[in-house]
Amino acid sequence: MNSQPINLYGQRFERDGYVVVPGFLEASACDEMRGQVMDALRPLLGPAEFEADVGYPGAPADRSAPGGDTPRRLLNAASRFPELCALATGEVLAAHLQELFGHAELMMSQNHHNCVMTKHPGFSTGTAWHQDIRYWSFDRPELISAWLALDHETAYNGALSVIPGSHQLVLDRGRFDRDLFLRTDLDDNRNLLAQARVIELRPGDLLLFHCRLFHAAGRNMSERVKCAAVFTYHATDNHPIPGTRSAQYPDIRLNP
Repeated sequence: MNSQPINLYGQRFERDGYVVVPGFLEASACDEMRGQVMDALRPLLGPAEFEADVGYPGAPADRSAPGGDTPRRLLNAASRFPELCALATGEVLAAHLQELFGHAELMMSQNHHNCVMTKHPGFSTGTAWHQDIRYWSFDRPELISAWLALDHETAYNGALSVIPGSHQLVLDRGRFDRDLFLRTDLDDNRNLLAQARVIELRPGDLLLFHCRLFHAAGRNMSERVKCAAVFTYHATDNHPIPGTRSAQYPDIRLNP
């Protein structure tokens, strides 16, 4: 496991809204975790979100349609995969995150991400350009997500693309559609999207990205399921707003 401090990444994260920690997890541990994920897919062990649930373009119309039983992600990862939970709340990842949060005490959300993304061949759908904060309700829009690749991630199998520096933008509501995805019919947005880059990862690489960073993902055109574990973090003094989904389950304190 890559336990080296990422103080050299701090300025890059502030500028770009993301940073990649290569080789965060060793190959053998990565293979073991992927094996556990595949065991939970065949046969499928719930809870899970399905491609038919999200209604994205190209998704099956409902669970009874062809491909409607394709899982998009395995939910409640922290409580169902003990090794992943230990990694996601452990001191090594905490040290990386604290560097980006200004050494604040941190919590991991059980309400957002907390999943293993399982992008399947055939019926996987792309995700349009968005900011994760659109789903979340906190005192401040200051959260960071950790995306741990359990496979090679490329444009061909649906890797994330990001717009560097977009976490600092404040855009008018009219530049979004009704679901708060960026509209692609506007010149200003097309100019912004021209700056996008694909984040290619190797198994065990860790992507840390700001909740306001615009990102998207394509379909998996390969013949292999692509898996990635994803967790989200915030400072202890950045509280979820009571009565919202963000406060549904208690957060988990990270080990310093």
